Amino acid sequence: MASRVYLRKQRWKVWLGIAAGVIVVAVVLYTNYLVGLIAKEEQQKVELWASAIKNRAELLRKTKSLFKAFEAEDRKNIRLWADASLYFVQSEDSQGENLYFPTRIMANNTNIPVIIANGEDKVLFVNNYPEAQSQDSGFMQTELQRLKEKNEAIDVSYEVFGQVQEQYLYYDDSRIYQELRATLDGLLESFISETVINAASVPVVFTTPQMDTLLASGNLEELPEELQNNPKRLLFYMSTFNRMQVELGDGQQYLIFYEDSVILSNLRIFPFIFLAIVGMFLFVAYLLFSLARRGEQNQVWVGMSKETAHQLGTPLSSLMGWLALLQSRGVDPEAIQEMERDVERLQTVADRFSKIGSEPVLKVTDLNALVKDVARYMQVRTRSSIVIKFDGPGHELPVKLNRPLFEWVLENLIRNSIDAIKSEGLIHLSTQKHGRKVYLDVFDSGSGIPRKRWKSIFRPGYTTKKRGWGLGLSLTRRIVETYHKGKIAVRQSEPGKGTTIRIVIDEAS
Repeated sequence: MASRVYLRKQRWKVWLGIAAGVIVVAVVLYTNYLVGLIAKEEQQKVELWASAIKNRAELLRKTKSLFKAFEAEDRKNIRLWADASLYFVQSEDSQGENLYFPTRIMANNTNIPVIIANGEDKVLFVNNYPEAQSQDSGFMQTELQRLKEKNEAIDVSYEVFGQVQEQYLYYDDSRIYQELRATLDGLLESFISETVINAASVPVVFTTPQMDTLLASGNLEELPEELQNNPKRLLFYMSTFNRMQVELGDGQQYLIFYEDSVILSNLRIFPFIFLAIVGMFLFVAYLLFSLARRGEQNQVWVGMSKETAHQLGTPLSSLMGWLALLQSRGVDPEAIQEMERDVERLQTVADRFSKIGSEPVLKVTDLNALVKDVARYMQVRTRSSIVIKFDGPGHELPVKLNRPLFEWVLENLIRNSIDAIKSEGLIHLSTQKHGRKVYLDVFDSGSGIPRKRWKSIFRPGYTTKKRGWGLGLSLTRRIVETYHKGKIAVRQSEPGKGTTIRIVIDEAS
């Protein structure tokens, strides 16, 4: 029955372990599912950001093409205006009959700022400048130099009375062109900024295929300033994270690097932190539960032991009376002597039970002498096919122990060894000393113990006997480790070759 209880306990542990494993797997899988969803959403945001960059590039190309067309149109118009002016100056039509169209052309130029200067950069004529600026000679000289650098001059020199009047026309973009460009640039920047801010919620950078130029970036506020202020280091740092490729229509594959968001990063490690906290909580709860259960077991053991000692007391007293009566009637003295030994043993057993639960008195005892006495006692009371042998050093091994309890330990171990030997065999007890430690080995040539059961045999309820309760070795370990502060374990065992159990206690100082 005790074995079935132990097996049920083991099955419960297995099922609880399986349930815990299922919970762990479920938490990890669901968290990975959430991570995948968030990662996909972040990738879509980065792709939208990349699309904004692509649209920006497309808008820039179209805007450049449009502005080039405007510039060509402005140059064409200013060329026409220059030709009209030159025709007006050189015309010999004093009546003005052929000057109508040139005059209209010149009058219709109200948008393109024009400066005409001679070969020595002296401003001769100004058109479409505010009056205050046109009368400021210093401003006009500065403006002349700016226009010379901006656009190629148009030669409007002409000849009067055989002399060439050297003149050059300089012009700026038309007022409409300048206002349109400023408006488009503002709209473009506003569109891109809003798209970047609203789309990419993670640190992201946009770079060339060679990673030598930072073309765009967003949401870098959380990064260290030394990275924000150093494009090369920033690109190297960001290249360790997620990567995307995007084509802007010029045949090159540009690179986008982006980090995971803080939420996504924390979500990746969440299951491990969660399981660690839950595991720690369960571990502490298990320890508290084990301590409480062990305390209850101790109380039950102590109560049972003391009650057993109390119940043995009455028949022992009666047996002693009956022995005295038999002795007075002349019964065989040798038989009386053996009966007295058994009664003394029963008294010792009752004494052992009475000591369970109370602090035992430890006295310095020669371990060799104690082991010899127990071996001699058990040899007489076992079958002749089993030999109980003892080997030890020729000198005393003083240790502090409680003799009745330690004898109980040895008797339990020897009885288990006897049960493990099916027919004939050997039980070998040996002692030795290493440093301040004293070792007691109990070997038997019995059936042996599988390695996976080496620790189980000392647990309450574990037994291989049909009518066993699984308490003997559990009580043995309690006496050795709790009362004598020693250690007991299976040192060596192999099925079919026997078992060695070792007890380690401190030498008496």
